Amino acid sequence: MNSTAKIIIVLTLITVISGGVLAVLDTYTKPRIEAYQNQLKKEAVSEVLPDNVKVETLEKNNLTYYKATKNNKVVAYAFQVSGGGYQSELVVMVGVTADFSEIIAAKIISQVETPGLGTKIEKDPSNKEHPTWFMDQFKGLKINPAITYVKNAKPSKDTEVQAITGATISSAAIVDILNKQIKAAKAIIGE
Repeated sequence: MNSTAKIIIVLTLITVISGGVLAVLDTYTKPRIEAYQNQLKKEAVSEVLPDNVKVETLEKNNLTYYKATKNNKVVAYAFQVSGGGYQSELVVMVGVTADFSEIIAAKIISQVETPGLGTKIEKDPSNKEHPTWFMDQFKGLKINPAITYVKNAKPSKDTEVQAITGATISSAAIVDILNKQIKAAKAIIGE
């Protein structure tokens, strides 16, 4: 047997063994990862909906949403929205009033934006007093006619948020995702 054949056999064995180990690890870790993601989603739902409400999970036209009721009256909805950011998919849980007129709150579930810039959409380490200022701007924000953002200025309208300096693409992506997908969710839920 020549050296080329030996190398091919050794590399094939290494590949088969590595693939087997990865397959075993995947079957072990996949349920744990899914359970963790479901826990994050559950926590996000409770953060974006009002306190002391009964939450019911519903699905319609491939949209899973959460209906919040108080005294048998629908007071809010929550649902997950996602879209492209600067370099990653942004996944946000958003709570809206029952009439879809304003956002109650929004929470980022997943993002892998540029560290130190785009990640400020979730937590801004340069703002020690209020590190979650960007996403907190969406609390009580009016949805109609559309959410907009301003650069290097304080918002002057009840539909505006201030973009993060140096991370305008990530800021604009959140605004765009919310505008498009809240409208789509309203059409689906349609109650």
